Amino acid sequence: MNQEIAVIFDMDGVICHTNPYHSLAFRHFFSLRNLAPTEEEFAQHMFGKSNSYIFSHFFNRPVTGTELFELEEEKEGLFREIYKDHIEPIAGIVEFMTDLESHGVKLGVATSAPYANLELILSEVDIRNKLGSIMASEDVKKHKPDPEVYLTSAKNLGVSPDQCLVFEDSYSGISAALNAGMRVVGVLTSHTIEELPICDLYINDYKELTYDKIIRLFN
Repeated sequence: MNQEIAVIFDMDGVICHTNPYHSLAFRHFFSLRNLAPTEEEFAQHMFGKSNSYIFSHFFNRPVTGTELFELEEEKEGLFREIYKDHIEPIAGIVEFMTDLESHGVKLGVATSAPYANLELILSEVDIRNKLGSIMASEDVKKHKPDPEVYLTSAKNLGVSPDQCLVFEDSYSGISAALNAGMRVVGVLTSHTIEELPICDLYINDYKELTYDKIIRLFN
């Protein structure tokens, strides 16, 4: 390979289509508190956002510290219980990652979700041994759209930001990758093209993607 590159994947909506199950978990979580967000509110204020943002937005006040930790534990526990029997990778992603790996591409995962969620998915989706960098919410001080998680992932993988391609499905996630100076593929599991920042490429799944198509994005 004449050009060293890295490909970094978000998790929710990018490796697995988890967002419907996050919606179910949040609905239950909020219903216990007599709140009933609409689908539009979820789309705008949940997908790709950190739990600190989500709780603060829907409770209409800052949620931090011990309260944030306890609420996050409750909600994410609900999500894992709901999702554990439904784990399925987005079509073609494992084969795509295998193709990238065979061409010497460095691979990483950078999610705003907690490690426990990532561990649940990695227990069923056999990609852990392909990953040179794994980052979750516990690893950063600033969440997406801040570029910290992607800049740190690049450092972990030993490449510069302009050598990185990110797969993201949310406005804040794509913004984080762009803010890091990286190329981005928009995964259309949660939003339409019109709802997202401009990306280098858009996909619905990975069935038609290959290393050859990806390397062209760097030329």
